Amino acid sequence: MEYNTPDRRPAQLAAFGRLLDVLDRLRAECPWDRKQTMQSLRHLTIEETYELADAILRDDLADVQKELGDVMLHLVFYAKIASEQGRFDVADVLNAQCDKLIHRHPHIYGDVTVQNEDDVKRNWEQLKLKEKGNDSVLGGVPVSLPALVKAMRIQEKARGAGFDWEEKAQVWAKVQEELAEFGAEFRDGDVVDPARASAEFGDLLFSLVNFARFAGINPEEALEQTNRKFIHRFRYLETEVARSGRRLADLSLAEMDEYWNAAKHLPNTGSEPNSAK
Repeated sequence: MEYNTPDRRPAQLAAFGRLLDVLDRLRAECPWDRKQTMQSLRHLTIEETYELADAILRDDLADVQKELGDVMLHLVFYAKIASEQGRFDVADVLNAQCDKLIHRHPHIYGDVTVQNEDDVKRNWEQLKLKEKGNDSVLGGVPVSLPALVKAMRIQEKARGAGFDWEEKAQVWAKVQEELAEFGAEFRDGDVVDPARASAEFGDLLFSLVNFARFAGINPEEALEQTNRKFIHRFRYLETEVARSGRRLADLSLAEMDEYWNAAKHLPNTGSEPNSAK
C-alpha cells in the first residue's frame, strides 16, 4: 500500500475522528477512563513514551506503530480533559502547533533565506526565545530532563545562539583536558577529594557529550545501545553458568571472562574489539 500519497488523507482524518469518537464514549461510559485526570495520566504517558523509544531503538516498526497509538491516545486524552474544563480542545492544540511551525519556518512560509540546517536551528531558537519571553536561551530546557539528554539540549541551544566550538579538534582537546583534570583527583587509585572528583567527572561527561554532538552521535542512544549490549551478554553468562550447574558466585573473574568473550561472538551482539565491561 502507498501511504505517502494525497489520497490517504481522507482515511487519516477519518481514523483520527474515530479515535476522538471512541475516547468520547469511553470518557462517558467507562469507570476507569471517566476517573482519569491529567495528573493521573502523567506517569502513564511517560511510560508509554519510553516504550515508544524502546521500539524505535529496536527498529521494530510493528511495535512503533502500536506504541504511537498509545502515545496519541494520551495526547488526545489530555485535550479531552481540558475541553471538559472549558480551557481548550484538540482543535486548539493542533491549530496552535500549525501556527507555531509556520512562524518558526520563515524560510518556507516567509522571505527568510537559509543556507543550511544550522541556519534553520539558529532561527528556530531565536524565534522561540522571542515567543516565550525567556531571558535566557537555556530557559526552554526542561528541568526534569535526564542529565545526559539535558547536556545535549543545553549545548544545542547554546549553539543556536552562536556560542560553540569552531572545530571538532578543539572539542577533542577539551575532552583530553577534562580527562586529565579528572585523573588528577586520584592518588594511588584513591579519590583525594570526592566532591572535586565528582565535579571533574561531570565536566568530563559534558565534554564527551559535546564531542559526540560534533561527531553526529546521539550520546543517549549510544549509551543505551551499550546498556542493551551489556545486558544481552551478561544474561548469556548467567544462562551458561546455570546450565553448567554452577553459580556465578563460584566462578573466578577469569572464568567469567571466558563466558563474556564467548558472548561477544553471538549473533546480533556487535563485533566491537573492546568489551563493554
